[in-house]
Amino acid sequence: MNNFKKLAALFTLALSLVSAPSFALEPPKTDEEKTFYAVGQIVAKQLGVFSLSAAELERVQQGLNDGVSGAKPLVEVADYSSKVQELAKSRRKAQGEKQAAAGKEFLEKAAKEKGAVKTDSGLVYLSLKEGSGESPKATDTVKVHYKGTLPDGREFDSSYKRDKPIDFKLDAVIKCWTEGVQKMKPGGKARLVCPASIAYGENGAGEMILPGATLAFEVELLEVVKK
Repeated sequence: MNNFKKLAALFTLALSLVSAPSFALEPPKTDEEKTFYAVGQIVAKQLGVFSLSAAELERVQQGLNDGVSGAKPLVEVADYSSKVQELAKSRRKAQGEKQAAAGKEFLEKAAKEKGAVKTDSGLVYLSLKEGSGESPKATDTVKVHYKGTLPDGREFDSSYKRDKPIDFKLDAVIKCWTEGVQKMKPGGKARLVCPASIAYGENGAGEMILPGATLAFEVELLEVVKK
């Protein structure tokens, strides 16, 4: 699991930098202090997948403190690597299940918007700006700008922020895009609301897109790339 390897690397970095508990410290003032504080925030973000209770967080802190002080580990970490991965997977799935109901409501609300069309696949398509010319086929390569958000409005990806549109073959992306972008014409812009079944399914993708996640995309079709 790449996320577990990343988490382990961050813990290693944190353990090499942290020398005292942070609860007694004042807010960071110097650039160096802020850098150390940022390390803690990064580790905390990676721990988010575990949805730790107060009691569980105390155990994590116990392990962290023992690692910092050089005390003898109370368990053999290598023996629990697979269990950590299993825990991360099960907690991530549980988080996704909690969001499933909100995603369903989001889809239903989107389908009721004026001009919105819900297809047999569950895609909710809403044209924001009509383009002109021929719509792309599934086998075409297109160039688009896009922004992806979760039902709660959090943005998980944006080509606009990178200031760089992307090219891709339309049948090589999630089914929601393959179907939705074919409804567009160059110069047009649309909103695609995608149920998990035609997005990233029960696996999710990355840290923010949980299993079973409903996603919303604003897509601007810049051009159908000629061969």
